[in-house]
Amino acid sequence: MIGALSVAALAVLLWPDGYTRRRRRRLLVIDGPTRTGGGLAGSGGGPPVPVVAAVLSAAVAAVLSTPLVAGLAAVAAFLGARSWAARRSAWRVERRLESLTEGLGALAADLRSGRPVDAATAAAVDACADADSATALARALRAPAAAPAPDQDEELTAALRRISAGVLLSARTGCSLAAVTAAVEDDLRARHRLRLELRTATAGPRASAVLLAGLPLLGLAMGSGVGADPWRVLTTTATGQVLMIVGIALELAGLYWSGALVRRALR
Repeated sequence: MIGALSVAALAVLLWPDGYTRRRRRRLLVIDGPTRTGGGLAGSGGGPPVPVVAAVLSAAVAAVLSTPLVAGLAAVAAFLGARSWAARRSAWRVERRLESLTEGLGALAADLRSGRPVDAATAAAVDACADADSATALARALRAPAAAPAPDQDEELTAALRRISAGVLLSARTGCSLAAVTAAVEDDLRARHRLRLELRTATAGPRASAVLLAGLPLLGLAMGSGVGADPWRVLTTTATGQVLMIVGIALELAGLYWSGALVRRALR
C-alpha cells in the first residue's frame, strides 16, 4: 500500500503543470520586450513553487515519520502551494486592473482639460502604479489594433480590449476620447466594487471552511492530550493507515468543493 501511495504521489508531482505554463506565457506577453533582466518573466526559470514545497515537505516528513506520511505530506504541500500560487496570481491581476483604472482616470482628466493626446497618454502611463499595467496601457492607447495579446488573463484581456476599442472608435468616428475613456474607467470601477462586495459576502463561508479543515488536527491534539496516541495508530497500523488516507482524501475533497462554491459565487 505504501508503494502504491508513493507512486501516486510521484505521479501528482510530475503531472504537467498547465497553470504554471499559462502563467509564464501571460507574464511574457505582458512584459514584452520592454522588460530587461530580473523581471517577472525572467524569474520563471527555476523549479515551480508547488514542486519545491512538495519535495521539502516529503523530505522533512520522511525524517520525522514514515514513508506513508512523507507521501501524503508531499501531495498536501503540492496542492496547498498550487492554491497559494493561484491566489497570488489573482491578486496580481487585481492590482493590474486597479492600476489600469487609475491610468484611465488620469487620461480622461487630462483630455478634458485640453491636453494633447500624446501628453495625456504619457501622464496616464505615469499614473499607473504597476509597471506591467503601464506597458499594457501604453500599447493599448498607441497601438490599439495590435493590443492585447490573447494569452493574458481573461479579465485583464477584456479590459485592454475595451480600451483599444474605445481608442479605435474615437479615431474612426471623431467622438470624444475623454468620454469613451471615462466610460471604460467607470465600468472597471463598477466591476471592482462588485468583486469587493462578493468577497465580503463570501468571507463567512470561507472562514467556516478553514475552521472545519483544522478540526482533525485539533482532534489529534486532544487525543494525544488524553494519552490515546492517535498518531501512532494512524501511522503504524494497517487500519490506521487506511483511515488516514481516506480522511486526507475527504479533507482535500471538502476543501476543493468549498473553494469551487466560493469561486462560482464570485463570478
